[in-house]
Amino acid sequence: MGALCAWLKTAFNANEILTSIMLNYIALNLLLFCVHGPLKDPEGFNFPESAMFGDATRLPQIVEDLRVHGGLYFALLALVAVWVLLQRSFLGFQIKVMGLDKRAAGFVGFRDKWLVWVTLLISGGLAGLAGVAEVTGPIGQLVPQVSPGYGYAAITVAFLGRLHPLGIVFASLLMALLYLGGENAQMAANLPQSITQLFQGMVLFFLLACDVLILYRPRLKGIAKLKAGRSTKEATA
Repeated sequence: MGALCAWLKTAFNANEILTSIMLNYIALNLLLFCVHGPLKDPEGFNFPESAMFGDATRLPQIVEDLRVHGGLYFALLALVAVWVLLQRSFLGFQIKVMGLDKRAAGFVGFRDKWLVWVTLLISGGLAGLAGVAEVTGPIGQLVPQVSPGYGYAAITVAFLGRLHPLGIVFASLLMALLYLGGENAQMAANLPQSITQLFQGMVLFFLLACDVLILYRPRLKGIAKLKAGRSTKEATA
């Protein structure tokens, strides 16, 4: 999926956020085809799910009675690798320059299409690693509900973490609390499942609103003209 997004971006200048979101539905339908077809468990009482993975392919649990598993080590390793890439390598410098100003990156000779391919392939690989860790961890099999909106939550995490690896860690912990709080609210207060998505949308909305109010100062034209007229009258007086 990352390679397809990169091809659409470099060939047709398609927005990578929109294309990746739309490709999520294609990936979901491929998953549904697999769990209803070739990967369906013959002993699963006709439920759309694959057979349970063997113990040799499962990630071990770090803390018993919790869902924390060995995928945490992969996440920490990816965190260090991405931080080193962005902060201590020339490739990371090129990626940051292209993200801030594409024209400036072109003026100094950075190959924008190649950087797009590298960035989206790395991002797709990390997303695939996260999915594999989730499936081989607490779930242990392929099911249609393998991702309850993680792809959309990643956009909020990226904005909330300010596109910094350490900031994304704390933003991920906040989103995890929202997911767990939403599940507990469903069980304790009989609230709908969409309550988690509501809180996620509110976090993203207020974050974007803060950015707009910090970077821009809204003014009413009528009030601005009135103040300008008063200042000119006082100056002439």
